[in-house]
Amino acid sequence: MNPQPIPAGTTLIIRGGKAMLPDGDWHAPPRVDIAIAGTEIAGIATNFAEMTGATDELDARGHLVVPGFINAHYHSHDVLAKGTLEEVPLEAWRLYALPPQYPPRSVEEVHARTLLGALECLRSGITTIQDMLTLYPFEDRHLDAVMGAYEQIGIRVIFSLQYADRKGLETIPYWKEVFPPQMHALLSGAAEPERRLDLLGHFEQTCLRAPPRGRVHWALGPSAPERCSPALMARTMELARRYDLPVYSHIYESRGMALQARLTLPEHDGSLIKRLAAEGALDPRLNLAHSVWLARDEIDLLAESGTGVVLNPQGNLKMKCGIAPIRALQDAGVRIALGCDNCSCSDAQNMFMAMKLFALLAAVSDPIPGPPQTGAALRAATEAGAQGARLGHAIGKIAPGYKADLTLIDMSDPSWSPLNSAVRQLVHIEAGRGVRHVMVDGKVVVRDRQLTTVKEDQIYDEVEKVMPEFRRDFDGISARVKRLQPWLDVAHKRMVTTEMEFDRVYSPF
Repeated sequence: MNPQPIPAGTTLIIRGGKAMLPDGDWHAPPRVDIAIAGTEIAGIATNFAEMTGATDELDARGHLVVPGFINAHYHSHDVLAKGTLEEVPLEAWRLYALPPQYPPRSVEEVHARTLLGALECLRSGITTIQDMLTLYPFEDRHLDAVMGAYEQIGIRVIFSLQYADRKGLETIPYWKEVFPPQMHALLSGAAEPERRLDLLGHFEQTCLRAPPRGRVHWALGPSAPERCSPALMARTMELARRYDLPVYSHIYESRGMALQARLTLPEHDGSLIKRLAAEGALDPRLNLAHSVWLARDEIDLLAESGTGVVLNPQGNLKMKCGIAPIRALQDAGVRIALGCDNCSCSDAQNMFMAMKLFALLAAVSDPIPGPPQTGAALRAATEAGAQGARLGHAIGKIAPGYKADLTLIDMSDPSWSPLNSAVRQLVHIEAGRGVRHVMVDGKVVVRDRQLTTVKEDQIYDEVEKVMPEFRRDFDGISARVKRLQPWLDVAHKRMVTTEMEFDRVYSPF
């Protein structure tokens, strides 16, 4: 076949990789050349002509080329806490891991943890993260450190500050009555109300109205409906519609979160989803992380409104939250994206792990054989995350006009021999060690498994410098949680034994 001419403006050609094209055969993907012009894919062909002097070339023969993964639910605030905990119920885990429990952090720590988390994501083939970041108490210098780190390292970020206007103590079943009043000040949730600042208004003034930041895309982050008043949710959705922004929130991660709705929302049949529907907050812009304890009629409301979910299977299993109703969500046509969640609960920012668990949990949670799940897992890790971010026109696919956010996986590995199905082997066998090159915005940010934008040793050195203070604080927090443990156990037992109309955690008895 005669070579096709190189598209005008091409700056890089990726040669001879097996590419997972949107309408291609994902079991046996075609071998193609991909032309990149600046930040975008300019063309795809079986064979482009020889490059010109202004064109670079990346040899992708023997590699699988996939759209860069989109980590649609992630929090950079606890990157330094990876590996600190075994299984812990969600409500107790918050007391170990989340910023309201900690003293104010240093700018150096904020910068180091942001770089480290982004490095782990990039090395795992993740090109876009949705960082739902809690900075508590909020300081502009911390936000500047985060933005600076993301600019340095070159990852794409959909950034939201996490906010709430209801105290965590008021939103967790039985805590207020179980704990002695003198201990109430030691309890908090995922996000606490700012004492001296209208955080959402400040975010609008300093971020939404500021000049664009290239690879940074803004989003809104109401922590969870039970932690946000109707007025705050209404304000959020008004801003989202005015600026056409995605919104990310938590819903029904644990049994306790679903139980809280049953106990406090009789006017909405005990349903947070019905509350959001009544407030006009259900919307294609809205992405609900976790969604483990959704009831069938709530799933139907999500489907009717176009509201999406972001599933996080690793953390949901480790935190004893349960298994999301994957098949029911699929049957209803709800948009499903995937995330890796906090480093202290899922530990790994690894989309291969998330895709595999997604496919396996879809199988084990429904005894009736269903549709193939590996293609659905890959779409959840790419296209659906892009759609939820209001970027479905720009990222998540390998197609002309889309951003050149790509991951190249070296197939010279036992995982890929013999090659029977690229998509099945990608989801069920590849674990991330094959990730060789990663591109964001047309730039190779990982080449031959090494970051090109920042020296990796520099990141590790920054982390080591701030770890003594972090470990001292974490040890102090752990000692405090140990003192609280008897009351935590009582409240948790009540949460898991109060009758609910269905279960998402399967007992062996």
